[in-house]
Amino acid sequence: MSKITQPLREEHQELLPHIDSLRAAADLVSEDLTAESLQAIYEAHNFLRFHLIPHAHAEDRALYPVVQKVMGAREATATMSRDHVEVGRLVQELDLLAGQISPGSITPAQARNLRRVLYGLYTLVGVHFAKEEEVYLPLLDERLSPEEGKAMFAAMEAAAGEAKAEHAH
Repeated sequence: MSKITQPLREEHQELLPHIDSLRAAADLVSEDLTAESLQAIYEAHNFLRFHLIPHAHAEDRALYPVVQKVMGAREATATMSRDHVEVGRLVQELDLLAGQISPGSITPAQARNLRRVLYGLYTLVGVHFAKEEEVYLPLLDERLSPEEGKAMFAAMEAAAGEAKAEHAH
């Protein structure tokens, strides 16, 4: 039998290889920045801006209110929303860093900062997904009706579409 949260579980599975690419991009950063490592940084950056940030926006707008209702506590998702704020801050920092580099040599400080941000995002997002998978999704599977689940996912899709449109400009 399919779980009510199966669509979100499948989306997480699609996103996981991209999350792993954050670590892989960080591993490639050195003071002798190659075209390959620069491409990996840009691909990680694009994933974050155009896929992960809209996903987080959809969770804040449509998933977390349902979790709050099911748990009977408005504060139940505060730490998860805080994760999203930190991801957004780190993505903004990556925006700045990525705009300052080019193939060839970068400063030791730039290399350290790029690695710090990419490893930080890899860890933060991985733990965030694990918390959702292990805590929230089983709870929703247990307590939501199929109709409530469909409504939640429709709202998430709409919210993600809005966020993608905002980041396209």
